[in-house]
Parts: sequence; C-alpha cells; structure tokens
Amino acid sequence: MSRHKVLRIYKELLKEGQKFSDFNFRSYAIRRTQDAFRQHKDEQDVAKINSFIKTAEENLVMVKRQVVVGDLYRAEKVLLENL
Repeated sequence: MSRHKVLRIYKELLKEGQKFSDFNFRSYAIRRTQDAFRQHKDEQDVAKINSFIKTAEENLVMVKRQVVVGDLYRAEKVLLENL
C-alpha cells in the first residue's frame, strides 16, 4: 500500500512541478523532488516512510498553490526556453 502511495505522490509532484511557468522554479521543483525521493528510496522504517509521505503530501499542496500564484505573475521566458 505505501509503495503505491509513494509512487502516486512522486508522479503528482513531478507533474505539478512541470506546470511552473518559470524555467528556474520548474527545474528546481523537479530536481528537488527527484533528489528527495532518491535520498529516501532504501528506507525500511514504516514510521519514517509515513512521515516522509505526510511531508510529500504537504509539499504537493504547496507546489499546487505556488503554480497558481506563479501563473498570476508570469514573467518573460528565459533564453533557454526559447531554443
């Protein structure tokens, strides 16, 4: 059950991170998500896994909120995005 939940949250965080309009925020969100999940991939302690899932769910809510705010104040595209 928890493996399925972890994978679902991971995919949702990556999907939401892709929605950032700003290149730097988008890159940071994706990189940070990947790094955090890689760091905890071999964890076996159920309490730590549940704590990590709770933190990931809170971060998912925050990312969704920040994507909306970012869309309200959209900036010009970075040179890398225009290539």
